[in-house]
Amino acid sequence: MITQLLTSISQGVGLTLYVTGASLLFGGLIGLVLVAAARSPIAIVRAIATLYISIVRVIPPITWLFLIYFGLPQYALRLSTIQAAIIGFSIIASAFMAEIYRSGLLSIPDGQREAAHALGLSPITTVGYIITPQAFRVALPAMATYGIGLLKDSALASTIGVREITYYAQQSAKHMHEGLLSFIVAGALYIVISLVVAIVSRRVDLTLRRKIGVA
Repeated sequence: MITQLLTSISQGVGLTLYVTGASLLFGGLIGLVLVAAARSPIAIVRAIATLYISIVRVIPPITWLFLIYFGLPQYALRLSTIQAAIIGFSIIASAFMAEIYRSGLLSIPDGQREAAHALGLSPITTVGYIITPQAFRVALPAMATYGIGLLKDSALASTIGVREITYYAQQSAKHMHEGLLSFIVAGALYIVISLVVAIVSRRVDLTLRRKIGVA
């Protein structure tokens, strides 16, 4: 029975990883724009970025999914379940990733920038080779933690019909009448994937520490 359930529910692993990975990628890219806007010298740009981040973070993920999947078709914009899930989670991820980037940047002492300027380094070189690597290392644990959280939130995509892990767990529970066991198997799959993400992020963190000589 367990083998049968595992085989059935494992069908959703690929789509779970796809939705999570795509959302984290797009959200991370938008987050870069947001954090740049939030640190802009132009007050109105800072205000818009800050307002966007604040609003997105307080609205529940399932509300975003329903707004996009059920709401947009009223305006002639019909999306597939996967498209709606990725767009919704990308919007959410962009706000959280922007805050993670901001905390990483704030951890870098101003003396680093001043020293780079005194050496005659250009702003692009300073950001690309001095600030960004250090900020990324500081932000990496938070990014990994958020990635695991996003992986768990991806279960909400089943509410709009995305065939990920939770979707197949629900189907297995209905067809095999093993509700408890189905969701135990689904939970175990989420745990395994989360552990893999945590181990990989830890190894990347250790590699970065060695390269920049941090104990």
